[in-house]
Amino acid sequence: MTIVYTAKEKLEVITFKIRQTREFKNYSQKYLATKLNISQNAYSKIELGQTSLTVERLLIIAQILDINIIELVAA
Repeated sequence: MTIVYTAKEKLEVITFKIRQTREFKNYSQKYLATKLNISQNAYSKIELGQTSLTVERLLIIAQILDINIIELVAA
């Protein structure tokens, strides 16, 4: 059985996986924000799904977290 997600639900799954991986690696939001050259507040909004998550930014986050992008976007 295949589960079909709305775009909002899919974004929630992706941002949850980002946060989960970040916490598992003991990285702070400030650390990722610095690596992305954005403020901690802007990074927080990414994890909360309150700001756009571009493919480019998603690729960079995956690289920082040392995780395959497929693992982040696969439901």
